[in-house]
Amino acid sequence: MPSVQNEKVVYVQVENSAAAAGYIACNFFERPSEKLKLVGITGTNGKTTIATLLYKLFTRLGYTCGLISTVENIIGAEVIPATHTTPDAISLNVLLKLMVDKGCAYVFMETSSHAVHQHRIAGLQYAGGVFSNITHDHLDYHKTFDEYIRVKKAFFDGLPSSAFAICNADDKRGSVMLQNTLAKKYFYSLRTVADFKGKVLDNSLSGLVMTVNDVEVHFRLIGEFNAYNLLAVYGTAVCLGEEKQQVLTALSELSGAEGRFDYIVSANEKVIAIVDYAHTPDALLNVLATIKKLRRGFENVITVVGCGGDRDKTKRPVMATVACEHSDRVIFTSDNPRTEDPQQIIADMEEGLAAAYKRKYISIVDRKQAIKTAISLAGKEDIVLVAGKGHEKYQEINGVRNHFDDKEVVSELFEELEK
Repeated sequence: MPSVQNEKVVYVQVENSAAAAGYIACNFFERPSEKLKLVGITGTNGKTTIATLLYKLFTRLGYTCGLISTVENIIGAEVIPATHTTPDAISLNVLLKLMVDKGCAYVFMETSSHAVHQHRIAGLQYAGGVFSNITHDHLDYHKTFDEYIRVKKAFFDGLPSSAFAICNADDKRGSVMLQNTLAKKYFYSLRTVADFKGKVLDNSLSGLVMTVNDVEVHFRLIGEFNAYNLLAVYGTAVCLGEEKQQVLTALSELSGAEGRFDYIVSANEKVIAIVDYAHTPDALLNVLATIKKLRRGFENVITVVGCGGDRDKTKRPVMATVACEHSDRVIFTSDNPRTEDPQQIIADMEEGLAAAYKRKYISIVDRKQAIKTAISLAGKEDIVLVAGKGHEKYQEINGVRNHFDDKEVVSELFEELEK
């Protein structure tokens, strides 16, 4: 993209008005992304956890940092509510300028496929990019999986030679992501040779014990999917010049992002409830696979799950199948129906389910009632998974956001049981 710079005026040839907005915003704010180290995290699952852990890690290491994520935006210690995974170009540059003004040295930012496709990140200078994985999602927007992959890959294609790119080597499309990047390539893996190699030694409710490049560490996070997230964070920190042992020590003390495998244990009934943002088939499968590994063999798994309205309809029966295949009981319910009929969304989930699964599930449109029913069905030490909304504190019905917090509802229901 040719450009001629004269003092504060930059002339650029851009593809469309959205890209133009990004470049104009970058220059209006004197290119804030060049005054700090900006790291973008992209992929279907894991973006929020990786970005949040990086923010917490570098803050613990003594830096003033910024976070731009699905859950929240943070400038130093100031929390600003998030409205999108990645804000629009103008809002994004405003945030980055505020971060520069507050002395942030690093910013860790979730970079969604929508943001790449809509040029929200146009003109930004990245120090590095991280790829977690890519699975079935957002086909309501991208139409085909190949197009979804192409857009994700475009983020890495745009990284400069001064940047680094870190990729999950165990994702079968990982190497494709970095195929044409100018950035220096690094890989992390649990299953093959890589720059940042991990091996899980133990996985329980007390956390993960794993080796990272042959160093044994106990982490507070749970599950193999978090082992990948931790490797991505470790690799990023090393690429940013941090001392390896110091990074691992700090990482071992950190908790994950809100609404990601949050678990609560009832006092009397000893029921375990897990609240997780899993809203794609792959994310749901990862969470249920983790739960399976935590079971001692006799506990039942009861899953409460729905699908969002006005979003990719093709994943609805897939989500339902995953839930039924890996749970003992399932309750289909509302997620954020938005402008759709929640009963129709559930009907879409039920369509095509194998006959063997039809005895496993019931449908309850009201989400609170669905969670209450799941807890009432649970016996001692059974596990209730409430999936799909995680950190969200609302439920959107007919365009109106009503207060709804899965973790809050579970806690209230547990308190009722204990009276």
